[in-house]
Amino acid sequence: MSDTRSDGELLRAIAADADRRAFEELYRRYAPWLRARLRGRCADLGVVDDVVQETFLAVWRGTARHRQEGHAPDAAGWLWRIGSRRLVDALRGDGARGRLRQALTRLRHRDEVSAEERVLAGVEHGDLAGALVRLSPELRAVLQATVIDGLTTREAAVLLGIPPGTVKTRAMRARKQLREALA
Repeated sequence: MSDTRSDGELLRAIAADADRRAFEELYRRYAPWLRARLRGRCADLGVVDDVVQETFLAVWRGTARHRQEGHAPDAAGWLWRIGSRRLVDALRGDGARGRLRQALTRLRHRDEVSAEERVLAGVEHGDLAGALVRLSPELRAVLQATVIDGLTTREAAVLLGIPPGTVKTRAMRARKQLREALA
């Protein structure tokens, strides 16, 4: 049976009362979405599943606390921020470069390479790679969140911990600098 409480009510029930039913409902609502989003950044399904579990475990244990700032909580953005950070930690800890090399090797041995894979290879090895490296970390982070991860401005703001207007400004500056570098 599905819980009809809002995301904010579920988050408050988990934080205040360790409400197991609220936690289970939050998991049912967001675990599949989070798993799908993380799979876009990591091909290793075992790592993705571990990160989803670690994300929700952090929510349950209270090590990840949602800060409500006078408006309805954005559970998806908040969970994405936790999950993406956990994924980065997992990839750093298990030799992400080795896994990347393995993934690229698998891609090279397939008969057909997708357009996305060609673009990413160009990002890694082409003129775009140099232009991206020259961007400040703040501008690169906004591009990662909005372009590669496909987050909305609002979601990127939650993920990066900055106002939506700052996301828009940084994205505009990043695009301008990339155009100039690639011209």
